[in-house]
Amino acid sequence: MLRRSSLSAVLCCAVLALACSSGGDAAPDGPEGGGAAAGEAGERFWVDPGSPAARQAEEWEAAGRGDDAEVLRRIADRPLAHWAPGEEDPGPWAREVTGAATAEGTTAVLVAYNIPHRDCGQYSQGGARDDAAYAGWIDALAEGIGDAHAVVVLEPDAVPHVVDGCTAPMYVEDRLAALAGAVDRLKEQPHTRVYLDAGNPDWIADPAQIAEPLRRAGVGGADGFALNVANFQTLSDNTVYGHALSELLGGAHFVIDTSRNGNGPFDGGEESWCNPPGRALGTPPTADTGDALTDALLWVKRPGESDGECRGGPAAGQWWPEYALELARAAAP
Repeated sequence: MLRRSSLSAVLCCAVLALACSSGGDAAPDGPEGGGAAAGEAGERFWVDPGSPAARQAEEWEAAGRGDDAEVLRRIADRPLAHWAPGEEDPGPWAREVTGAATAEGTTAVLVAYNIPHRDCGQYSQGGARDDAAYAGWIDALAEGIGDAHAVVVLEPDAVPHVVDGCTAPMYVEDRLAALAGAVDRLKEQPHTRVYLDAGNPDWIADPAQIAEPLRRAGVGGADGFALNVANFQTLSDNTVYGHALSELLGGAHFVIDTSRNGNGPFDGGEESWCNPPGRALGTPPTADTGDALTDALLWVKRPGESDGECRGGPAAGQWWPEYALELARAAAP
């Protein structure tokens, strides 16, 4: 996540002179000056110059590790998703992130990850204390986004965990209703696009199993669904799966997380998804996907942030520079 101090500096720079632009001329009225629709060619996503990867590259450069810093720029210079803080009011945070993106004529990519009983008590356990608290949290997030152009990936794992039985049956109906309410609230914002997480083709292999839960979770009111969040399945496999699921959902569009799938999945048995070795960055974020149903390829999971305390990693979400460097070195130049 962004540190408040670095983001404040970005905002100051952007507002005063737009000198921090990640590329191209700034547009005062939204992405590319015309409010690009989902997947519209030419849309740009915001690059945070104060991300952990960017700060690490600067530290390594100062320490004489110029070669490593240059490799890490393959992460630092790319637009990454920003995960909303679940432990506090997300409104001020969302205003800062989307404000910085707006000042540069770009779109902010955000992740809402605070559903009650999150991750079934595993590495990323937590979430809002109850459904009412969650609704309030979503309302604050939406208010913070305001009129800015934003893509929101809504609740990674939440629907797949309903399908695979990880979520206790007593919580299923409330969870799906809470997600549908979140979709409705976020879509009240004029330039917010919402993609409801649908797992990946290795998790819920039969798309027919997740289609109805997605409908009950409000995908019909969203802009579509998200695939491969924090996972490693290939772009081609996700695209095929996405088309099959889209057909079941009346032509719904989707986005794909390509942050770490450059070498595909790791065949490592149990917890093969958790900090697997030998992986690589995937296709850089873009709205120019070449596929009519794929609105964007995004780096939703921030490369270099741990999946959890496995294979020597720190706690889930914590920056792990050695793993980041491994991902970047293995990527195509």
